[in-house]
Amino acid sequence: MFPMKASKIPEEQLWDAPFSYGLQSCIKPTAKYKAAHGSDRYITVRSNGGLNQMRTGISDMVAVARIMNATLVVPQLDKRSFWKDSSTFSDIFDELHFIESLKRDVRIVKELPKNLEAVPRARKHFTSWSGVGYYEEMKQLWKEYQVIHVAKSDSRLVNNNLPLDIQRLRCRALYHALRFSPPIESLGKKLVERLRTRGGRYIALHLRYEKDMLAFTGCTYGLTDAESEELRIMRETTNHWKVKEINSREQRIGGFCPLTPKEVGIFLRALGYPPSTLIYIAAGEIYGGNTRLSELMSYFPNIIFKEEIATKEELEAFTGHASQSAALDYIISIESDVFVPSYSGNMARTVEGHRRYLGHRKTINPDRKGLVKIFDKLETGQLKEGSSISSLVRQMHENRQGAPRKRKGPMQGIKGRARFRTEESFYENPYPECICTSKGRSE
Repeated sequence: MFPMKASKIPEEQLWDAPFSYGLQSCIKPTAKYKAAHGSDRYITVRSNGGLNQMRTGISDMVAVARIMNATLVVPQLDKRSFWKDSSTFSDIFDELHFIESLKRDVRIVKELPKNLEAVPRARKHFTSWSGVGYYEEMKQLWKEYQVIHVAKSDSRLVNNNLPLDIQRLRCRALYHALRFSPPIESLGKKLVERLRTRGGRYIALHLRYEKDMLAFTGCTYGLTDAESEELRIMRETTNHWKVKEINSREQRIGGFCPLTPKEVGIFLRALGYPPSTLIYIAAGEIYGGNTRLSELMSYFPNIIFKEEIATKEELEAFTGHASQSAALDYIISIESDVFVPSYSGNMARTVEGHRRYLGHRKTINPDRKGLVKIFDKLETGQLKEGSSISSLVRQMHENRQGAPRKRKGPMQGIKGRARFRTEESFYENPYPECICTSKGRSE
């Protein structure tokens, strides 16, 4: 099967962001908001997950500390996740900036006072998707304890129905206070400049075709029997992954699998991007290595990784520190002309939300469920690559390119706490609380 010749469309449509309708970031506190005062009650946190799960979790905990009128101790980062990264908070983030930029919101200290290190702590797994009322109740803990330790930070706050000032605080924390450390920021900006020098415009492709993601989702389409077995064993032996038996075909048909490198190539060509397009791969090691990447490169030979635009010396400090390396990918993705995630994971959602916040920069979200139907027809010969699928793919994605829209609520028919999981993440789309018209209060 040869790469198709997609019908040409105006170049500005390929690269330009959707019209923002006069919207802009809007994060100033309301007139009722009061500056934080010092508190002798402390919250310590162990942030769990990968880089972006930790970042959004930390932003949640800033808001929780505000609600509970507590001093937040700089969070400890997860060293037990899949990547086993030993990085500390200050290795990844600008710690002083984090503390100073939020001082009117929450008092933050680097560590517990010495006299409190040995006192008993209330160890809590705060309930997921909780609102202000829940944390108001948690204030009862202050009657018996001076320190609360939070074992997990991810998804501790609901997405919707929080006070406007709490929502805007979450945005100030994530988009302004959690700035990456100077070495990461400096190298990230250099790599963006080098990409611009090579090709001017570029697509950042979050190609989530990595071993852990394929094992977790149970997606084995296109893999060898040996590879499929390797992933099954990994899923079986990873204790915190609850689902062990997965029907790979059902996963793919339902749109729950990452696009393969070849599928990404077909998809981007169908949208009209020419073979010369510069594509930066924001990802870890691609499962199957060059064999799989060659399937994407047959459509887009101008593929580039950070290892090709950074020197060995520049990357040496990042070796063995997956979260720091992911931070470089994050910077490059935020600054890209177009961002395309092959799967809707934590990074994909967080990058999309950040790009919305920065002016609805173009982000193309593949309709994986719809695309699988097209890919299967291509495979059986019912469709051929060319203008016939181009029109189908373009029409399918006309409203999936990051244009302004309000955040989606829960799916209909789902009741109880389960409905919270079906809501669109606040960090995926902070509109309307942190994005407003030019008439609103902005910063």
